[in-house]
Amino acid sequence: MRKTILVTLLFLVFFQGFSQANYPKDYFIKPLEVPLILSGTFGELRTNHFHGGLDIKTQQREGLNVVAAADGYVSRINVAHWGYGKALYITHPNGYTTVYGHLKKFAPEVEAYVKKQQYKKQRYTLELFPQANALKVEKGKLVAYSGNSGSSGGPHLHFEIRDGKSNPINPMFFGIDIPDHQNPLIRAGVVYSFGDSTNVDGTNAVKELIIKNKNGNLVANPITAYGKIGIGINAVDKLDGALNNNGIFNLQMTVNGKKVYEHEVNTVSFAETRYINTLVDYERYYKKRQKIQRCFVEPSNKLSIYKSLINNGYLTIEDGSSYNVEITAKDFKGNTTKLIIPIKGKKTTTIVKTKSEKTPHFFRANEFNKINKENISVAFPKNSFYEDIYFDFSYANNIVKLHNGGVPLHRNFTLTFDISDYPAKDKKQVIIASINKKGRRSYASTKRKDNKVYTLSRSLGNYTLAIDSVAPKISPVNFKDKQWLSKYRYLKLKITDNLSGIKSYRGEIDGKWVLFEYEPKKNLLTYDFNDGKIEGVKHKLKLTVVDNVNNTNVYIASFNTK
Repeated sequence: MRKTILVTLLFLVFFQGFSQANYPKDYFIKPLEVPLILSGTFGELRTNHFHGGLDIKTQQREGLNVVAAADGYVSRINVAHWGYGKALYITHPNGYTTVYGHLKKFAPEVEAYVKKQQYKKQRYTLELFPQANALKVEKGKLVAYSGNSGSSGGPHLHFEIRDGKSNPINPMFFGIDIPDHQNPLIRAGVVYSFGDSTNVDGTNAVKELIIKNKNGNLVANPITAYGKIGIGINAVDKLDGALNNNGIFNLQMTVNGKKVYEHEVNTVSFAETRYINTLVDYERYYKKRQKIQRCFVEPSNKLSIYKSLINNGYLTIEDGSSYNVEITAKDFKGNTTKLIIPIKGKKTTTIVKTKSEKTPHFFRANEFNKINKENISVAFPKNSFYEDIYFDFSYANNIVKLHNGGVPLHRNFTLTFDISDYPAKDKKQVIIASINKKGRRSYASTKRKDNKVYTLSRSLGNYTLAIDSVAPKISPVNFKDKQWLSKYRYLKLKITDNLSGIKSYRGEIDGKWVLFEYEPKKNLLTYDFNDGKIEGVKHKLKLTVVDNVNNTNVYIASFNTK
C-alpha cells in the first residue's frame, strides 16, 4: 500500500513538473516580421491586474504586418472602443489560442467578414465567433495590421498565448525569444511592522530602506527590529533595445540562507488577477506612484503564483539575534539582482507609534456594509474590501466622500442618490460624477430607477451629482459643406461631449446607414468610401450623436462625387 502511494505521489510530482515545462518550443513563430522589442512583459504589474501578454513595439508605427503564429482558424473577433480595441483570436490544433490586440485593421478576408456583420447589425462595435471552417489561417500568413486601437497608449501589438481554459501563459515558454542581457533593477525597499510591540528602528511606521551599491551588490543600511515584520521592494526589469520599465519574472527572499518566500508569474487566471491588489502596496502606489511588491502573503491574498513560503513570508525578529535577508529579483532569461538587508533584533519599550485614524464606520471585510444619510446610500457587498477598515465617510455640499482612492476594492459598491426634490425637467439629465484630486468631474455610469440614480464602481473617492444639458459637438475635419469629394478616401468628423460622454452615434448617406469607425482617444469618426459605391452625384450626410443623458445633436451636410 505504501509503495503504491509513493509511486502515485512521485507520478503526480513528475506530471506537475512535466506539464509546467513541456510547452511546445517550436510550434509558434513570432507574430511580427520585425525584431521583437518589448514595451511590456508577461505578468507585469498593471492597475488591478497582471499583464496577460507581451507588448511588442512596432517601431512607433501602425500598419505593420501581423502574421499567424501557427496554423488554425479565427475563433473570435472583437471590435471595441477600449480594452484591446480591434482584436483577433486564433485557435490552433494543439489546443492553444493566440490573441492579437490593438490592431489597426484585419487582413482583407477577415476585414470583409467583419464589415459585412457591421453593416448587417448597423454598429461598429461587435463580438463575433466564426465557425471553425469560416476563416482558416496559415502559419506565417498575414492576419492583421498592427495599430493603436482600444486602451493602447501608443502603437504596439499585444500578443498572448492562452491554454484550453483561456488562461494566458507567458509566450516566452513557447520559444518566443526576446533578447535580454540586462539585470533587473531594485529601486527601493520598505519594511512593515505588524503588532503593537513590533518596531523597526524604534517605530511601527513603514520604514524606507537606504540602499547603496557595495562591490556590485545592493546593500541596505543595517536596521534594528523586533516582532513580526514584512518586507517589500520596488523592482523592474530592463530588456535589450528599450528603455521601458518592465515587470520581473521571479522574486524570492532568503533569511540566513533559508528560502522563506518565492513567487513566479507563469500564467494568469482572469478569475484571480485582481488579487494583485494584495501583492502590491496599493496605498503607497496611490500616494507616491511607486509599486512595492510585498514579499509576504496577506490573509486575503488568493493568488496562485507562490512557489515557496514559510510563515507566508512574514519574519519574526527576536531580541539579540542577527538576520541576513537577501531578496533576489530575476527576469525570464535568468539575469538577477540581489538586495542584502542586515537586521539586528532589538527589543525596545519606547516605540514611536503612528496614529490609526478611527471613524464612526468600521467595516468588516467579510460582511455586507451599508451607510445611509439624507438622500444618499452606499452599499458594499461582502468581500468588497481586502481587510477590515475604519471607513472615512462624509456628505456635505452635495459631495459624498467615500474614504479615498488609496484603498482597493475587489467588488463593486452601489452609490445611490434620491433625486425626488429635483425639478422634473432636470431629472433626466442628472448624472453621478466622480471628482479627482484636481476637482475635475468625470461621468460615472449612471442608471435610473424611479426617482433614484445610482452607479456601480470599484473606485473610492469623492462623488457628486451634476446636470448635463449640453448636446455633443460635431465638427467636420477634412471637408466642408457642398464640397466635391470625388478624390477623397475618407470622411472625418470630430465629436466631443462636455460631461456625460458619447453614448451612441449613427451615420447615414442618402438615408442609408454607413459605417463610421470611432477612435475615442482622438474623438474621431471616420467613414471609408471604399466600403461601397455611392450612386449619383449629389449626396446628403446625416450624423446623429447622443450623449449618456440622451442630449442629441444632428449634423447635416451635402457633398458631391462623380
